[in-house]
Amino acid sequence: MTTVIPTAVASYSAHDRERWAAEAAKNPRRTDFQRDRARVLHSSGLRRLGAKTQVVSPGSDDFVRTRLTHSLEVAQVGRELARYLGSDPDIVDTACLSHDLGHPPFGHNGETVLDEVCADIGGFEGNAQTLRVLTRLEPKVIREDGSPAGLNLTRATLDACTKYPWPRGESPIAARAGSTVTKFGVYDEDRPVFTFLREGRENGQRCIEAQIMDLADDISYSVHDVEDAVFSGALDLFAYDNDHALGGLIDITRSWYLPEASDEVITGALRRLQKAAYWPKQRYDGSRSAQAGLKHMTSQLIGRFVGAAEAATREEYGWEPLGRYDGNLVVPEATRHEIAVLKGLATVTVMVAEDRLSLQRIQARVLGTLCEYFSEKPEAMDRIFLHDHREAADEAARLRVVVDQVASMTDHSAWSAYHRMQADEASLL
Repeated sequence: MTTVIPTAVASYSAHDRERWAAEAAKNPRRTDFQRDRARVLHSSGLRRLGAKTQVVSPGSDDFVRTRLTHSLEVAQVGRELARYLGSDPDIVDTACLSHDLGHPPFGHNGETVLDEVCADIGGFEGNAQTLRVLTRLEPKVIREDGSPAGLNLTRATLDACTKYPWPRGESPIAARAGSTVTKFGVYDEDRPVFTFLREGRENGQRCIEAQIMDLADDISYSVHDVEDAVFSGALDLFAYDNDHALGGLIDITRSWYLPEASDEVITGALRRLQKAAYWPKQRYDGSRSAQAGLKHMTSQLIGRFVGAAEAATREEYGWEPLGRYDGNLVVPEATRHEIAVLKGLATVTVMVAEDRLSLQRIQARVLGTLCEYFSEKPEAMDRIFLHDHREAADEAARLRVVVDQVASMTDHSAWSAYHRMQADEASLL
């Protein structure tokens, strides 16, 4: 296929560029969407991602990815695909940089713990927390009534950052028979800004920029987590010629990522990847040539998946630039299956390993205990959250502030606060 990169970017209206809180005119040499990207890039929330778990805890290995390096890689993949399709690259770049801002310490394990803590006040979800960070918690703009507007990004950018554009329990995907989707993108108390960013869209449809961000996340997560697992020695790419190991991979891939896929579909996706010219032909031995070969594989896999989505989308919509609701990103089924198998490879070797499960239990205790501690002693929280706690209207609002504090912490600061808490309690004995 000959790639044609559009010279035009889709048209974005004044409605798309509108901000929740009105601002004075800015430097005309920068677009509204470039300004959005800069606000996220300079945010404290993005900096904190450098010390938050992606798969393996930061500090355990100098090579593995953090939430920050993952987000930068997602942004690179998303920006390029946006450029190919004629979407505004800055909108997609910002969405990709922002997509993990709401994730708490200790990865998805932390998300599960905080969801249990918030069971009576609407739950916790990393994507809903991301919207909260962007529109409330990250200090940049204050509305006329004195309430925070967060970074005050444009409507188009906020919409692109919203991977699951519905409140809890209102997922159009979960409404389908047999679906178990529980993800959501907004808490009840943040509905006003959600109403603003979704103005004119009430059916759960995602803009194409959000779809590009989501695919870029899936691609980066699947490819780079496999790279990390191979490098660490946790994953042997040659192990799956063994029926027992293959069976385990099939079970994990199906239960986590492809619930309706047959054994043949999952095995077929794996075999297609193994037949690729860039798939390693020898076991990884840590040499420079092996590392170079691993890097080459990750690069080629990214190109494979991005190219497939670009070609399928162009086949559906032609060569007109695509922005917001001009069309949908088309991802071939075979590509989705291959991405899912790569996720399965990372999951079966790293995320469900017994030593990791043991660590997750310890991490769960740390976060649960911190929530209890800050609820009883709010003065121990960071000053900005202490102010929020004092202004909260009721117990539910105060608990949400406590969870905002804990979710904002890095892995390191969560451990440090936990040890300080233990020291304080010991001093009272």
